[in-house]
Amino acid sequence: MKLLAVFLLFISLGIHAQNIDLEISKALNPNTVQPETKTFQFFSNSITPVLIAAPVAIFAIGEIQDDPDMAKKLTEYMGAFAISSVVTVGLKNTIKRERPFNAYPDEVFKYSSGGSYSFPSGHTSSAFSTATSLSLIYPKWYVIAPAFTWAGLVGYSRVYLGVHYPSDVLAGAVLGTGSAYLSHYLNKKLWEKKKPKLSLAYY
Repeated sequence: MKLLAVFLLFISLGIHAQNIDLEISKALNPNTVQPETKTFQFFSNSITPVLIAAPVAIFAIGEIQDDPDMAKKLTEYMGAFAISSVVTVGLKNTIKRERPFNAYPDEVFKYSSGGSYSFPSGHTSSAFSTATSLSLIYPKWYVIAPAFTWAGLVGYSRVYLGVHYPSDVLAGAVLGTGSAYLSHYLNKKLWEKKKPKLSLAYY
């Protein structure tokens, strides 16, 4: 009886959470094209150009400044993106959550592309992976503020455009941020091992 009660509780919580997810999606997603729709489509579509531009910018800045840590910074950025992408795809194909515009075609309306499974949001995980990586590589307010503002707008746009639930976006943000911190940690360990050790012959 206790196991049954726990099982029913989990089902109840899951249904309740799904209802909240849907209600927020409906509140943010317009039922007709609005003046701001193109703005959010722009932010949603900006993910690919930014993902390409970010490593190019890291390389260019490194060349201009003759930065000896340029390779380290590029490795950290690419590592974060790789971790985020692999985990996102793995979760999508394991959980197989249906997109909101497919699950509720009369209540949530699609204004952007969204082909694969819904959870987590790949756009959001990539955006927050990029924003967090850049903030760790260049810990300046003028990098951190615009990076996370952009990432937040990408995440919001995915709900507004009807292709993700808020929980998809939240999970994507956590995943992207976590991937960047993990890459930062692993990259630090990797480059520490590559540091040449001083030989006693120098003394």
